[in-house]
Amino acid sequence: MKILVLNSGSSSLKYQLFDMPDENPICTGLVERISSEEASIRHLVYLKGKENKHNISKPIKNHEDALQLVTSLLMDSEKGVLKNIDEVKAIGHRVVHGGEQFASTTLITKEVKAKIKTLFELAPLHNPPNYRGIEVAERIFPKAKQVAVFDTAFHQSMPPRAYRFAIPKEMYFDLGIRAYGFHGSSHQYVGKRALEYMKNPEAKIITIHLGNGSSMAAIKSGKSIDTSMGLGPMGGLMMGTRCGDIDPSIIFYLINEKGYSPKEVNDILNKKSGMLGMAGHSDMRDVKAAIENGDDEARLAYEIYAYRIQKYIGAYAAAMNGLDAIVFTAGIGENDPDMRAAVCKDMDYFGILLDPNANQNRSSEIREINIPSSITKILVIPTNEELEIGQQTYKVVTEGYS
Repeated sequence: MKILVLNSGSSSLKYQLFDMPDENPICTGLVERISSEEASIRHLVYLKGKENKHNISKPIKNHEDALQLVTSLLMDSEKGVLKNIDEVKAIGHRVVHGGEQFASTTLITKEVKAKIKTLFELAPLHNPPNYRGIEVAERIFPKAKQVAVFDTAFHQSMPPRAYRFAIPKEMYFDLGIRAYGFHGSSHQYVGKRALEYMKNPEAKIITIHLGNGSSMAAIKSGKSIDTSMGLGPMGGLMMGTRCGDIDPSIIFYLINEKGYSPKEVNDILNKKSGMLGMAGHSDMRDVKAAIENGDDEARLAYEIYAYRIQKYIGAYAAAMNGLDAIVFTAGIGENDPDMRAAVCKDMDYFGILLDPNANQNRSSEIREINIPSSITKILVIPTNEELEIGQQTYKVVTEGYS
């Protein structure tokens, strides 16, 4: 069954085409800078063990034009993989915020779309483009089943003591203010792979998703019991441009005493803080280059980044009353051995003992980077959110659950 996975951002469109249940994609691609004269698309096709790359630069007005371009590439006589659009039986859409309404992957109906729209205010930067991607796909692939896979769904297993905030209860019951968590498809995917690798379905693991946006999850017996992001994706760890956890007093000090508007404060904490605010760079590679050039602020930012992760490891080990493994994933987690070393430094109390040589190895497969005597396994597992979305979509369509 051919399943197309779409991840619509505000100015981008990521996609992968699978022939399920095969886990290997037929093609993958990324459309960037939508609504710009400088838009581009990277389209990769995998045929007979070979990878064929196609790069195109051209103006793309909107997401509908972007998906039309993707569709034409999929059906191209020379570089295409489809004979007609009806070969695509289902489309899996990443939707960032599902609120409390969606605790699992769901077949999209008019009612589901209406509920997704009500959640726009909880994820104003993410849910609107996700929704736009659904509407565009419905027009271009009218016969395909549309399926929503929510970032927040995996974390719906958290108990109230983990997701409730210590604010007036009416704000939860009337306004839905609580911790929802994000990066659910990534945490679910690498958590599942870790349990398979360890051959222990009841293991207590901490998944550490480190990219421009970063989060952690405490996973016990395959279920999320706590996660670092909250109502929105700004809390928890220090990130590329987001502040992570801060004292709420800072917000009111800036507004009431220093004259900043709420919009300005939101912009500072969301887009101008984190690594960018402290080190002047949001990309970890640039931060490390600054450190090599003797930038003390960049070095401090790097230390704080690792320190925040260490604190969450301690908290989640306590929450689970034990720890069997920690898992590094996503761009920084998979590719920055120095950050993994900084996180694992002086963590022997938790049985976390890194093998420096194994830590330097690179692989697209699961790898263990702890020394043999380490009580807690240290794993590096490449994430594959698109595969997780594709598998969940396939399950919904073939088994009919929602």
